Amino acid sequence: MSGGEREKVRWMLAFAAALAVAIALTACGGSGAATPATNAAASGSPAAASAPATAASTPSVSANTDEALPASQTGGFDGARAFQDVAKLVSFGPHPSGSDGIHQAQQYIEGELKSYGCVFDEDNFHTPTPIGDMAMKNIVAKAPGTGSGIILLLTHYDTKRLANFVGAEDGGSSTGLMLETARLLCPLQGQDPNAVWIAFLDGEEAMVYWTDTDSVYGSRELAARMALSGDLKRVKAVILADMIGQKELKIPKETNSTKWLTELVWSTAARLGYGNIFVSRDMAIEDDHQPFLKRGVASVDLIDFDGFQAYWHTPQDTLDKVSARNLGIVGHVVLASVAELQKKSH
Repeated sequence: MSGGEREKVRWMLAFAAALAVAIALTACGGSGAATPATNAAASGSPAAASAPATAASTPSVSANTDEALPASQTGGFDGARAFQDVAKLVSFGPHPSGSDGIHQAQQYIEGELKSYGCVFDEDNFHTPTPIGDMAMKNIVAKAPGTGSGIILLLTHYDTKRLANFVGAEDGGSSTGLMLETARLLCPLQGQDPNAVWIAFLDGEEAMVYWTDTDSVYGSRELAARMALSGDLKRVKAVILADMIGQKELKIPKETNSTKWLTELVWSTAARLGYGNIFVSRDMAIEDDHQPFLKRGVASVDLIDFDGFQAYWHTPQDTLDKVSARNLGIVGHVVLASVAELQKKSH
């Protein structure tokens, strides 16, 4: 399929999904069929994308009734703490790249990392976008290992440039998960063969409409910088989390991802008893792992897009859609998968 045909299909899919959501809302909560999409951040129309971002009220933490399992059952990962981080990010309101809201999110992420004793780098960069030059920031926490290898964990913390969009699931859930992961892994500095880097990426969302040049800005920047520094060839595996906290979570195998790494994560999930969450269904997604895959780095994307289409890129992506229980489960799988990757280096 040509580039022009792909763009036409993407526009048609985005329009169909938006129409289904509109019908559902008009019917006072009635469900509508959503058309499957093939990328994680395809936008609606340019007019909608340029709508001003405004603060939105969000549900209190008590609105979540899907309670986390005890951390003793999830490998030490505290789903309730991760949920509190999601709630804090949501409290900043919309936080697209370059906004006042994202500056608050950056300060919060860095403050939490400092409190955990994490060493982290700030990567401030400017990049051209369809709406002008944009200042962005990647934040990379680094827990060194005894060897030269790196296990790289990724999330994005920006929200889509839409009015009243707070991104509790899309951006918030994975960022809360990675903050809790950092809290657990930073104190283990120097105890494992590979370093673990946890990158909080800016600019995953398209400024106007998803293309190769208007998407995954932070991931492209990180991959390029690591290639220039020589660090990229040290990376053993990349695990990306994106949209992993929703209720009724079913994470399919992302088919662009590296097969052996996908199987490692899914077999780990099955061993832990989470085969009902990490399912055998396949789906292809374009996401923050793509810049690393294109450079030959083994990468896997953990994302449930199908289960969230009704709320995706709408003001209904709010805190009440996020499950502390599922945050704990996915966090457990990520921690255990990192441990399996560490074993491969012994």
